[in-house]
Amino acid sequence: MSNNVNDMFSLKDKVAIITGGAGLLGSMHAETIAEAGGIPVITDIDQPGAEKAAAAISQRYGVDSLGIAADVTRRDSIERLLEQVLDHYGRVDILINNAANNPKVEKTAKTEMEWSRFENFPLTAWNGDLLVGLTGAFLCCQVIGACMAARQGGVILNIASDLGVIAPDQRIYRKPGLPEELQPVKPVTYSVVKSGLIGLTRYLSTYWADKNVRVNALSPGGVYNGQPDEFVQKLTQLIPMGRMARQDEYKGAVLFLVSDASSYMTGGNLVIEGGRTVW
Repeated sequence: MSNNVNDMFSLKDKVAIITGGAGLLGSMHAETIAEAGGIPVITDIDQPGAEKAAAAISQRYGVDSLGIAADVTRRDSIERLLEQVLDHYGRVDILINNAANNPKVEKTAKTEMEWSRFENFPLTAWNGDLLVGLTGAFLCCQVIGACMAARQGGVILNIASDLGVIAPDQRIYRKPGLPEELQPVKPVTYSVVKSGLIGLTRYLSTYWADKNVRVNALSPGGVYNGQPDEFVQKLTQLIPMGRMARQDEYKGAVLFLVSDASSYMTGGNLVIEGGRTVW
């Protein structure tokens, strides 16, 4: 391995599979891979979205990016994804587990608010959120991570959250004039899934340490994406830096974690949230 800093951060010709790649942060992860010389494979349950995102990456960066539809809740679908990637590129070096359900409480109508409270949270929603966000990452690691382990090298990055480290401050979701039982809250599943991803990270980091597979987590804070002003104001008051993250503000962290720049880091959770967890 080169000691040159530029070489450490290079992803030249490395193939990265990004789940949930057609989404907001997924597209930023794909850009990061391409900008560092790697090849992002964008996978999403939304096939047109995955293909569109991959085409945009290919055109902008001149790389051979693929958009492949896959359902991370089904092992056979992930196996087909891996087969397609190996047939096309002959290798896979990086897995970014980014796929997740994330209900936007701050945009929920008053008539729909009661469902989010813990006492009323639907079992179907619990099962669905854990299936995509946690079981999906487990299955991707089983299939794609095992492939990297068999080839004696690779990197897994699990996208967690600051809410996997701290509890949600439910006050930022409150609506004036509503009785307590109708006040919206951040659903329990989000915290459980993100905490679970951090646990999965730690487990696999020791499990595959002798296979040269590094496993780390990234816990981002809230990303601004046109949320209502009232919500943004309440949230930013909890953040020492006084603002939400920009959409592209995690690219440097992602590059660090999936490149040789973090070659001596495994089992870690990089928390980047403007200081929110410090208060």
